[in-house]
Amino acid sequence: MNLLIQSATILQPGSPFHQQQLDILIQDGRITNIAAGISADGVEVFNAQGKYVSPGFFDLNCNIGEPGLETKEDLTTGLRAAAAGGFTGVALMPDTEPPVHSKTEVEYLINKAKGDLVEVHPLGTISHKREGKDMAEMYDMHQSGAKAFTDGNHPVKDAGLMERALLYAQGFGGLVFSYPEDMAIAGSAKVHEGVVSTLLGMKGIPALAEELMIARDLYLAEYTQSPIHFSTISAARSVDLIREAKRKGLPVTCDVAAHHLVLTDDALMGFDSNYKVKPPLRTQADVDALLQGLSDGTIDAIVSQHTPHEIEFKEVEFEIAAYGIIGLQTAFSLAVQAGLSAEAIVEKLAINPRNILKVALPSIENGQPANLVVFDMDTEWTFDKQSNRSKSANSPFIGQNLKGKVLLTCNNQQLYRS
Repeated sequence: MNLLIQSATILQPGSPFHQQQLDILIQDGRITNIAAGISADGVEVFNAQGKYVSPGFFDLNCNIGEPGLETKEDLTTGLRAAAAGGFTGVALMPDTEPPVHSKTEVEYLINKAKGDLVEVHPLGTISHKREGKDMAEMYDMHQSGAKAFTDGNHPVKDAGLMERALLYAQGFGGLVFSYPEDMAIAGSAKVHEGVVSTLLGMKGIPALAEELMIARDLYLAEYTQSPIHFSTISAARSVDLIREAKRKGLPVTCDVAAHHLVLTDDALMGFDSNYKVKPPLRTQADVDALLQGLSDGTIDAIVSQHTPHEIEFKEVEFEIAAYGIIGLQTAFSLAVQAGLSAEAIVEKLAINPRNILKVALPSIENGQPANLVVFDMDTEWTFDKQSNRSKSANSPFIGQNLKGKVLLTCNNQQLYRS
């Protein structure tokens, strides 16, 4: 793969090329020259005037059905959607059938995706079968390539199990992800508890359900002196709790789903099940707190929380519809819509996610493999059935015009042009 990217503004903090507008020559998948006015024969030329180039994005929360749920999404379609969204690496949630709870599933996913443009990093379960009872084979999974451990969208109810998992993972440098929801508080409710849930006549999930679990796991992390990562926080008080924990010096990180930065529970007034997500869409005050948390560094990363479903799981009554939307192709655009700068997007979508998972950060410099994305903050595009690369189509953004577009994704000597 030979490519000349012309006049791109490079975004990579710490690099001598940071914020410089230069040409990048890629030959056989490797960066061979970075300078102004490069000329080369026999290469594809891409004019990136006014565009940005950065290390490829990395998603910390991606659900792909394989193994077992390939009718929702398989590796081929999921990784194609990831490439279209600018991602060159994804952390796969273990919410499959069977769950990723042993080295067998970890090795299967790594071997199946080997050589793809998008690098796959399976996350192992904390508990066997995600049942929240017995600890899974965490060390074996770590040895096979699992970087971190989570029960996916199953919160760990048992505080003792979470404590043991934190201590055990600490011994070999593993990281535990917490999905913060107290099921005793959340119950069977489907939407955020507030004015909208009252208007809809639906029982709500209070933000307290998230906040209590965050408070519990912060205490456990402090007690065990173990690092912890909170997945998809959504409430204002959650941001405050994590901000205070960081101020105290606890090794805590967290992420937010892109759709929680632009949508509120007002979107539920039409009972469109494509807006049914978990954690639920909350209020504008919560959105404002999340944006402030991104700005001041409390929230480390933005994730897609890509969760594909077959049509029969979504085109049903709101109460029985499945949670989740596809998000790999829209995460970048939603970050733009939320008002983040190009530099902040690179930090939250490319740099911090890899730092959290201890994955090597690609470097845009001479001699390095070309692992990068070219994006434009101003280009408008329509996310529709033709541009959707996922096997599923459960997204409230289908048919909408979005601002901010990924143009090129490059990795492993492969190129994806959107």
